[in-house]
Amino acid sequence: MSPSASDAGPRFAVVGNPENRRVALFADAVRAAGLPAPRVVAWADVLRARGADFADDEIVRIDSPGENDEVDAMLRGAREPTRVEGSARWYARFTAAVRELRGGVRLDDPDDLAVLFDKRLCHGVLDAAGVPVPASPTSGPHGVAVRGWDDVRAAMRGHRMSRLFVKPAHGSSASGVLAVEAGGGGRIRATTSVERAADGSLYNSLRVRRYEREQDIAAVVDALAPDGLHLERWLPKASQDGRAADLRVVVVAGRATHAVVRTSRWPLTNLHLGGRRGDLRAARQAVEAAGARWTDVLGVCERAAACFPRTLCVGVDLLPAVGWRGAAVGEVNAFGDLLPGLTGLSGGGAEGLDTYGAQVAAVLHDRNDRGTPHA
Repeated sequence: MSPSASDAGPRFAVVGNPENRRVALFADAVRAAGLPAPRVVAWADVLRARGADFADDEIVRIDSPGENDEVDAMLRGAREPTRVEGSARWYARFTAAVRELRGGVRLDDPDDLAVLFDKRLCHGVLDAAGVPVPASPTSGPHGVAVRGWDDVRAAMRGHRMSRLFVKPAHGSSASGVLAVEAGGGGRIRATTSVERAADGSLYNSLRVRRYEREQDIAAVVDALAPDGLHLERWLPKASQDGRAADLRVVVVAGRATHAVVRTSRWPLTNLHLGGRRGDLRAARQAVEAAGARWTDVLGVCERAAACFPRTLCVGVDLLPAVGWRGAAVGEVNAFGDLLPGLTGLSGGGAEGLDTYGAQVAAVLHDRNDRGTPHA
């Protein structure tokens, strides 16, 4: 007698861009667990067909639609993939597409994703749950609306924020983010990866730059404002080897499983913008030397992830305070698990596994707990 589908173990499916390394890494993790490769459903097909169907027992992972020009054009409406504008349209189309998926056992909840991809809503949820976050006048569904640079200036005065981050509400990978700081004598500057063309259009760049004329900063902010903006107080961060440092912590099934230190000479520590991986052991030692416990640092990330209990995995951007005394959550990322070659934290339950292997293992462990056979 041939084995039934349940005897053969779970069946995975992934909605993603088939050529993307994210899909390849997840497929590798599924096969390494002794299971058949996941069925890949292309984002382009989902968007063209207005949805996709999954069997009741298929375990469905939703992966990033990024790094595919055709998909980006379908979501954002822009012909040039490096354009910054269009994030509100991207958000509306992405969240609608997620809700048009039918059937399957989801690893990513549509309602959670809708919050995770709106920085204002996400900040409000974290704040309401008591998770430490930077102060923000735009937090939550009733936050202040930002219609342009004049509103940013008003918020800076009203909330006494001489240093703040201006973020597109639906952005990712630091796209469109400006680190703004005002000084005496009316001086002001913004650090960002946004490149402004002669016609006023905005482009993502791999080169971080500074704008030091208020009219230039205002022009960038005014162009971004129609897509929605989120403002956060710029908290002074810890340093490592003379560089600003923060952490990306991956939380899987409620446990912090992987972490990496990111350092930069700029306020933006994203690795694709010239940031580099720091020394995690040194960061842990610095935390403990400051009188704190490393488990408490990871616990902040787990508390943030607990705000999204129906989503298996999130990546938490943790902002350690100067001297490594305390920390706040900068962002929670739905697709924050792309850390190739990084194995699990000691004691985190994913030792020897990458972030994708940890997620597959968590699914299999959950099936075991519920008495469901697996491979």
